[in-house]
Amino acid sequence: MKIGIPRAMSFYENYPFFYGFFKALGIDIVLSDKTTKKTLSMGASLVVTETCLPIKIFVGHVLNLIEKGIDKIFVPSIQSIEPKIYNCSKIRGLPDLIRNVVKKPFTMIEATFDKSEKNQGFYEFLQEIVGYFGIFDKNKIKEASKEGWKVYNNFRVMTNSGVPYKKALQYALDGKICLTEDTNEYPISIALVSHPYNIYDEKASMKIFDKLNKMGVKVYSALNLTREQMHEGLNTLEQSAYWANELEMTGCAGYYMKDQSVDGIITVTSFGCGPDSLMLERITRKSRQFDKPMLNLTIDEHTGEAGFITRLEAFIDMLYRKKRMLNFENADEQVMYQPNIKYIELSK
Repeated sequence: MKIGIPRAMSFYENYPFFYGFFKALGIDIVLSDKTTKKTLSMGASLVVTETCLPIKIFVGHVLNLIEKGIDKIFVPSIQSIEPKIYNCSKIRGLPDLIRNVVKKPFTMIEATFDKSEKNQGFYEFLQEIVGYFGIFDKNKIKEASKEGWKVYNNFRVMTNSGVPYKKALQYALDGKICLTEDTNEYPISIALVSHPYNIYDEKASMKIFDKLNKMGVKVYSALNLTREQMHEGLNTLEQSAYWANELEMTGCAGYYMKDQSVDGIITVTSFGCGPDSLMLERITRKSRQFDKPMLNLTIDEHTGEAGFITRLEAFIDMLYRKKRMLNFENADEQVMYQPNIKYIELSK
């Protein structure tokens, strides 16, 4: 028994759970390859231009799995994760979109998760998934879900503690918890506010974490926060959850805006994303009240890396200048902060 999982969309946050869940049921997971230019080109060629970048990437990953010879591919319809709080239309209708643009033969596992409807909760969602493999024993499914939650909880314990995403994921899949401490000193820290699929896909984000770290910047994201902290961030911005992914955007931004140890906020959004444009407008308005510098980076398949780096460098340099000014005003001993903007040449 094999299931193909596209390395896109909800993969970046939910894969630890499904790894433990499917493994406990004896179902082998085949992941699509990491996003490449080819992946993106294949996906973009099948959908209308206005489709957002994450969906184009998802389509490309489905095609990649079909090329690998995988018959059953996981394409969930995640309607609502809380009562009356919905995802955007493209995520809700993802199976229909794939069915209409991908004409190659394969079996689509299109289970529906909708907390706003009766009998479409999480366990019904899991039962619908494994029904494609002839597994109907509810007790067996619940026991497998416990294994999934074990892996997922280990993953979140590590990300909440500041362990980098890739390390936390690998440790969790290996059944380990390793709380490593970052001993590096960072004169500047920023909050990177975005959905995981925008910033942890290294092709889409152009390895933004690595770029910022090489500039001497400590980076925080929504995965470093608990749900309680993100709800606290929503309250800070005097907002209520409307979209299913509101916490990782508005909640995350609100929490870090009041955190005095965070020097600035960078948001990464996909061009053409309706929900993000609404959330970003509210976040930008509130950032002025908190006097927190903010940069918004918009990505699509045409985003050039040179311009992307230039904007990052300019924003980080501005944060360094601001910190130098505060240091001159408040400290007896002057400390000079200088950003590393030559890391590209040094890394060659």
